[in-house]
Amino acid sequence: MANTLQSKKRARQTLRRTDVNKARRSRIRTYLRKVEEAIASGNADAARDALKAAQPELMRGVTKGVVHKNTAARKISRLSARVKALSAA
Repeated sequence: MANTLQSKKRARQTLRRTDVNKARRSRIRTYLRKVEEAIASGNADAARDALKAAQPELMRGVTKGVVHKNTAARKISRLSARVKALSAA
């Protein structure tokens, strides 16, 4: 339990930041799920559009410190390869 004023304030701040980060992470996952669903449906145009919408959202997560830079790059790379393969087929 927090005892000093500073540690009490820090505990409050942590709760607020946790809620914000949770919302951001959830938003990113939603965008990624839309891309996955578009790929699964086989619709290349919808998948391309969903990926275009998901990329800035993922990178925003990087700048806000919710997602690591390499994780975001890996996800974008793998999804774009799958979308490209869908378009070619």
